[in-house]
Amino acid sequence: MHQALYRKWRPKTFSEVCGQEHITSILRQEATEGKFNHAYLFCGSRGTGKTTCAKILSKVVNCENVQDGNPCGVCPSCLAIENGSTTDVLEMDAASNNGVDNIRDIRDEVVYSPSFLKYRVYIVDEVHMLSNSAFNALLKTLEEPPSHAIFILATTELHKLPATIVSRCQRFEFRRIATDVLTSRIKYIAEQEGIDIEDDAARLIARYSQGGMRDSISLLELCASSGVKIDVSAVNETIGSAGRERMMAVANAIAEKNYEFLFKEIDEVVTSSKDITVFWQDLISLYRDFLVVKTVKDSAKYLDLTDFELKSLTSLAEKFTREMLIYHCKMLEEALYSMQSSGAVKRIIAELCFVKMCDDNLSTTNEALLLKISRLEARLDSGDFAPAKEIEEKKQEKSENEKKERLEERAESKPEIVFTPEPKREIAQPRVAPGAQSTKPIKAWSEAVQTIQSIDRSAYPLLKKTRAYVGTDGKIHVLCYDSFGIFAMDKPNIKSALAGALSKYLEKRYTENDIVFEEDSGKIRIEDDFSDLDEFMN
Repeated sequence: MHQALYRKWRPKTFSEVCGQEHITSILRQEATEGKFNHAYLFCGSRGTGKTTCAKILSKVVNCENVQDGNPCGVCPSCLAIENGSTTDVLEMDAASNNGVDNIRDIRDEVVYSPSFLKYRVYIVDEVHMLSNSAFNALLKTLEEPPSHAIFILATTELHKLPATIVSRCQRFEFRRIATDVLTSRIKYIAEQEGIDIEDDAARLIARYSQGGMRDSISLLELCASSGVKIDVSAVNETIGSAGRERMMAVANAIAEKNYEFLFKEIDEVVTSSKDITVFWQDLISLYRDFLVVKTVKDSAKYLDLTDFELKSLTSLAEKFTREMLIYHCKMLEEALYSMQSSGAVKRIIAELCFVKMCDDNLSTTNEALLLKISRLEARLDSGDFAPAKEIEEKKQEKSENEKKERLEERAESKPEIVFTPEPKREIAQPRVAPGAQSTKPIKAWSEAVQTIQSIDRSAYPLLKKTRAYVGTDGKIHVLCYDSFGIFAMDKPNIKSALAGALSKYLEKRYTENDIVFEEDSGKIRIEDDFSDLDEFMN
């Protein structure tokens, strides 16, 4: 039966453990002196060697011939633990055995002496998955176990453990393994297994593993399953990643607002059946590198890049400001969160995010406002600004010039067309009978009519259509177009209001009886009064 490479190449001694020397050195010293703690707590991210070190520790505490702090691997105790034939070493997965009954079983049997080995060792993996009742049942036993019992707890989420449990253990924090260490280990395993791999591909696998040895070995085996030489493109194809160069091209398109390239890129990811989420995570990783370059002086210390990649990254980062990067990172983070929700249409989310990243005017977030403010401050510092009115005038002038140029181009390309102006339409004039008597209008008539709006709204529209003049009898004659208008307007309150207003404007006292409504028969011709215009011209 085939054995996975990560199991085949699992370290069997502390010396073979890579990247955790700060832990293995202490454990080797304890093994050399024969002074072991009653409870250990191994915490750290996945694939960093927690379970491996727990198994090695279970061997070294029972080894009959410890060699430089490492188990010999050949004594009966080491062989029994290796092949799993002893019942004195119990490995339990707390993710599936997290009830209080499981811990009670351990508590009941821990009092018995080991049947074959020196120590009875209990390895509890993913211990943070235990229930509160299980933790309470474990607490007393963990604090004062029998002298022949050792507990080794392993977890990836230390914050979920009760403080009472953590305080009773000797804690070791496993760090993410450096990329150089992972690369070296990958190349060594590939050489031993006869796998042909390029150095850049090995480094890329180590980078994608994010500090996990198990992930890097599993990915190596997956890439080697095709049977051909492993290069960078093969690794990207296996993972479903677009690659670093492609991500740089996407970032450059965002800086230049190249919408066509961005939509085309999303279309290629979708049509190639790749996961947009992986593509998005690669883009977020690139923006993180941008932020490091724009923020830290010695950025190479915090970036896992070659000299050429760092130079290209620094050059592209010049197209972004820190405010712009913060705004883009916020948009990418929100889009990734939306993609991971149930029923999300990832393509639309990605395309909308790209549009907003290219045009910050479409967003009202605090990050977008910060970006706009930073641009205004930069323009003020450089002196490259103008009043809003001047900017608008320049835009209008440019628009008019462009319009004029387009008209000239059309005139040159098309035959001349002669337009005949339409005859002027005559405006209808009030009816005037032949030989009608001529008189002058009252200048303040429209002002007087305005006072009726608050008195009688139904009569006001009819009054606006009337004309008025001062007759030879000294009264105000109001000309209406029909008898209905006279019926609607010939009311005491209307006459009184008109008389009061005209008395004010004409400086002559009028009463209700001085207002006379009559039908316009055309016998009275009211002339236009141009006296004000004559005074202006003179």
